[in-house]
Amino acid sequence: MVPHLVTALHGPLLALEQKILDAAPAVERWFRLEWQEHTPPFYCSVDLRNSGFKVAPVDTNLFPGGFNNLAPDMLPLAVQAAMAAIEKICPDARNLLLIPERHTRNQFYLQNVQRLTQILRQTGLNVRLGSLSEEITEPTTLTLNDGSELLLEPLVRQGRRLGLKDFDPCTILLNNDLSAGAPRVLQHLNEQFVLPPLHAGWTVRRKSTHFSAYDDVAKKFAKAFDLDPWMLNPLHAACDEVDFHAGVGIDCLATQVETLLKKIRSKYREYGIKETPYVVIKADAGTYGMGIMTVRDPIELTQLNRKQRNKMAVVKEGLNVSQVILQEGVHTFESINEAVAEPVVYMIDRYVVGGFYRVHTERGADENLNAPGMHFQPLAFANSCNLPDCNSALSAGPNRFYMYGVIARLALLAASLELERTDPDQEKYTG
Repeated sequence: MVPHLVTALHGPLLALEQKILDAAPAVERWFRLEWQEHTPPFYCSVDLRNSGFKVAPVDTNLFPGGFNNLAPDMLPLAVQAAMAAIEKICPDARNLLLIPERHTRNQFYLQNVQRLTQILRQTGLNVRLGSLSEEITEPTTLTLNDGSELLLEPLVRQGRRLGLKDFDPCTILLNNDLSAGAPRVLQHLNEQFVLPPLHAGWTVRRKSTHFSAYDDVAKKFAKAFDLDPWMLNPLHAACDEVDFHAGVGIDCLATQVETLLKKIRSKYREYGIKETPYVVIKADAGTYGMGIMTVRDPIELTQLNRKQRNKMAVVKEGLNVSQVILQEGVHTFESINEAVAEPVVYMIDRYVVGGFYRVHTERGADENLNAPGMHFQPLAFANSCNLPDCNSALSAGPNRFYMYGVIARLALLAASLELERTDPDQEKYTG
């Protein structure tokens, strides 16, 4: 299903897409050289927004939980990418321990775990599931809606190694974003590979840090290909020491919103864009679309009701919000069956392996789609995101998706920089 763009594509984005398509060999070489200097996360997903005049990442997830939404035709790509990643990390790997989220009743998430397990097993690994949940004290079988089963087992820690009863893995893959913190059982596993590293979890990670790294990547890429980095990059700012319940930090938010709106209006005037600019305020740590609000005027922040303050004050695992990122709102002018949609691109190692559209029938082009009521539509890849068709129109599926793959890989590269910069052990590597 090829996306339908509500607006006719003309102006800046067309020029941007054409320039990147024309430079595809140089673009791929640029990435190849970057990956010689940096190590990509094991896997990653990136939420994109395509406004018809700008395409940019708005969120990057280092513990992606939607592998079940990928088109089945893309699974061979995922297996090949996972095999490349495993060979690079531990070439003689035999056993892999996958640690999922604690919740065991979300059928969609369990389908993701099942699909991820399937991909990893096809690489030649013995894969078993270990749970951080205190409720899992013995092997527990979970039944999925299609009748298939997953076996969750309690973790067994022995010295500096973590495994299961009679199962000693060389690699531990986290599909748990550690919103509640990194439990002791995962710490100081010096004899095993833990992927992603613990400092990728939301206890440490901040979205503002990621987008600061993305600033650097976007500027470097834009300079190499003579682009305006704004076309690829949402403007952003951050506020610390915010308390929505007590109304603390609201003045900081209002000031930052006004500053961002002025910058966005300036870019809109530069390109003759008639849309209404807006700012998205998000919890600086957290996922699942929690702790997000849209603001079009700073005065809205002084008029929040109790329900709105409560929504912004707490995120996953009941954690209080004290730091927020303010991000330029990027409209999405893509739709599927007249419902607003945005692409989500999935990667393993440095390879695009597929993606899907997040679709919401009750949200607008300037609203967050990661909310109850959303559903997913696999991206219609006729080929991989890495195979543009220069003889077809820019709107052709492979070309549109190649562009998405490029932007998603820029966010992936930013994630690698982010992890390098926040590595608590970086001194031992840099000397």
